[in-house]
Amino acid sequence: MILKDEVVIVSGVGAGLGAKLSARAAAEGAKVVLAARSDGVTGQVVKEIIAAGGDAVAVQCDVRKEEDVERVVATAVERYGKVTGLVNSAYGHPGFTDLLDTPDKALRRAMDIILYGSLGMSRAVVPHMTEGGSIVNVGTMSTRVPMRGEGGYAMAKAAMGCASQYMALELGEKGIRVNQTIMGWLDGPGVRFYLTMTAEEKGITEQEVYDDIASRNPLGRIPTDEACAGAILYLLSDLASEVTGAVLDVNGGEHMPA
Repeated sequence: MILKDEVVIVSGVGAGLGAKLSARAAAEGAKVVLAARSDGVTGQVVKEIIAAGGDAVAVQCDVRKEEDVERVVATAVERYGKVTGLVNSAYGHPGFTDLLDTPDKALRRAMDIILYGSLGMSRAVVPHMTEGGSIVNVGTMSTRVPMRGEGGYAMAKAAMGCASQYMALELGEKGIRVNQTIMGWLDGPGVRFYLTMTAEEKGITEQEVYDDIASRNPLGRIPTDEACAGAILYLLSDLASEVTGAVLDVNGGEHMPA
C-alpha cells in the first residue's frame, strides 16, 4: 500500500476522476477526505470505501468560500490528526465558446474555482503538513493543444500550472512537494456524454466517435478515469519523494512534449 497511513484531501470530487481517485487512494491505505459542492457523489463513494474496509469522510465545500475550505481541513485534522496530501481538481468551465465571446463573469468564475480555489485549499493545508507532504494540481491538455471552446477553461488551468511551479519552489524548504498532472481525454461520464451527443449530431455510432478519438494516441484507447488516477497516486506517494515542480502528461501519448 503506497499511501498507508497518509491523509489525503481530494478537492472537487465528481462522478469521474475524483471518485475513482478517492477509491483508489483508500485502497492504497490512505484516509481520504472528499470535498465537493454537492454531496450526491461523495456520499456514495464514502459508503463504497467503508464497505471495502477503507476510511473516508465527505465534506460539502465550495472552494470559493474560505469557511468551506477551512471546514474541510479542520475535519481532516480533527478526525485523522494531520494532512499529508492534497489533490486540487475542482472543476469550473466557463462554457464552450470562443474566448473573447465568453462573458467576463464566466471567466472569473472559472478562475475563482480553478486557480484561487486551489490556492485557498493549499494555503489551508500547508500549516498542517508539519512533516512534509504532497500537493497535486490536476491540469488539462487543452493548455498544450488548443481546442476551440476551451480557451477560458485552459486559461485558468494554465494559471494554476504556473502557480504549481512557484509553490514547488517556495514550499520545498518545508518538505512539501507540488506537482501537476496534465490530463487528456478521460473515459468517464463526461466523455461518455460527449460520445452520445457527437454520435447523434453526426449520425454515426458512439463506437465510431470513440475510435476516432482513440486513434490519436499510440495506445489506441481513451485512458479511463481509474487508470489515470494512478499517476496522481504516484505523485502523492513516497515513490515520488524526489519529484517536485514536475508536469506529468497522462494522455496515452496523444501529446508528447519535447
